[in-house]
This record gives sequence, C-alpha cells and structure tokens, in this order.
Amino acid sequence: MVGKYKNFTKDILLYLAITGAVLIAATSPYFLLNLARFIIRNRKYIKKKLDERKIARALERLRKNRLIIITEKDGKFKVELTEKGKRKVKEIQFENMKIEKPKVWDGKWRVVIFDIPEKYKKRARDALREKLKALGFYPLQKSVWVIPYPCEKEIQFLCEFFNITPYVNIIVAENIYNDVKLKKHFGLL
Repeated sequence: MVGKYKNFTKDILLYLAITGAVLIAATSPYFLLNLARFIIRNRKYIKKKLDERKIARALERLRKNRLIIITEKDGKFKVELTEKGKRKVKEIQFENMKIEKPKVWDGKWRVVIFDIPEKYKKRARDALREKLKALGFYPLQKSVWVIPYPCEKEIQFLCEFFNITPYVNIIVAENIYNDVKLKKHFGLL
C-alpha cells in the first residue's frame, strides 16, 4: 500500500508531517504550483530539478486520496495532513526504519523483551518479530532479541505502531554472559 506512492510524493507527505500545516498566500490561481515552489525552496532533500508541475500533480493526488486537506481562510491556504495522511506517514516511517550503526560500539547491548498475549495480539507479536529480524536484531529466544546499537526510539515507535507498548521492554546491558557468539554475529570481535 505504501509502495504505490513515488519517492517525491512520500517526501512531500513527510515534509508536511515534519512542518505541521503549511500556510501560503493565495496570490495566484496556481496554488498547487506555488506550494510546489514553496516546498522546493524549503526542503533540501527534494531535488530542485524536479518539475514543479510533477510536485503539483503529486499534491493533487494526495488531496484526492484524502491524505492532505487544503483549506482557505482570509486569502491564505492551509495544507495539512488528514488522519489518513498521518497513518500513511507512520507506514512510510515504518517501511524506511533503520537502526544506525555507530562507528564505535559503546559496549552496551540493547535487549528487547516482550510478552504479548497470544489471544488478541498474535499478529502484532509476529509482525514485531519480523521487523526486529529485518532491523538486524539477533534472537536469543522467541521473545528476547539483542542488538549492540542504540534503538530505543525505534522500539518505542514500533510499540506505538503495533499498539503493544505495555508488553515490551528494552534493557540496556553492559554484559551478557558468554556473548562471544553475539560479538561474532555483529562483527564486534
């Protein structure tokens, strides 16, 4: 579902998520083109070579798909994310999530443990396991995963995304007994 949007359309959604609402003067009937120019001027990661009309079309698609809402008041337009747009931003953030590997290991293990009830959160538990695996965590047990890099924000995001916060905990440990296998796995020896 997230994959159907082109990268610059995703960038526009993320830009709106970061900035909140965007206000622009309604000085022209070409509002979407003016908004495209505004976004290009104010966002470094959107290449300036992108055709303004392409961005305007992307904005129109976002509006038609009810991901953004454009309202006018006192000669100014306000562009903001709808609830559906906010959910889409979370999906994009989920899809693009990475655990950054620092140049120097701080000597601490991040241990993610969870006990998610089978009866009503089985899908969330399985999805969490799959995402931890994709992020490079090592499974010590079915519900105990380890990584040597800071990941607290990412785990908090996953907990909120899957609505499992009460069932997940993160332990930062300086020592794990017999961690030679872990160090080999992560290339820390």
